[in-house]
Amino acid sequence: MPYLIDGHNLIPKVAGLSLQAMDDEQQLIVMLQEFCRLQHKQAEVFFDNAPPGGVLARNLGLVIARFVRQGSSADQAIARRLKQLGRGARNWTVVTSDHAVQAEARSAQARVVPSEEFARLMREALDENQRDPGVQTEAGLSDEELQDWLKLFGE
Repeated sequence: MPYLIDGHNLIPKVAGLSLQAMDDEQQLIVMLQEFCRLQHKQAEVFFDNAPPGGVLARNLGLVIARFVRQGSSADQAIARRLKQLGRGARNWTVVTSDHAVQAEARSAQARVVPSEEFARLMREALDENQRDPGVQTEAGLSDEELQDWLKLFGE
């Protein structure tokens, strides 16, 4: 089951991430990419307050990051996506602790996972991968590489 994720709702639930960090969205995206790779899942993550003139969506392999401009919200974008999916919404899992978004997901017959629970599941999968000596992971980005990526994507 692919995921629709309320990004700013999830960030504060993930150990080591903070909404106060300048690169909080990028940090979450990197974690989601690894989680989705390990779980063989796809995810769409929605973030509020996209900068004017910025990219509204980035396809990053198994993860699509969607940035919602002011005047709308990630909650509304998730509701629109569920409507767009129609009957197919029942094959998706919505990750949020926002009760209104959860109600919207349930009315579309999508599965709901609270952000706290998803953060725990993601951390367990990532930690398990770190402990498994038979699995090699790529090294993280250096500060210079991270800055290059941020420049490339205009953040």
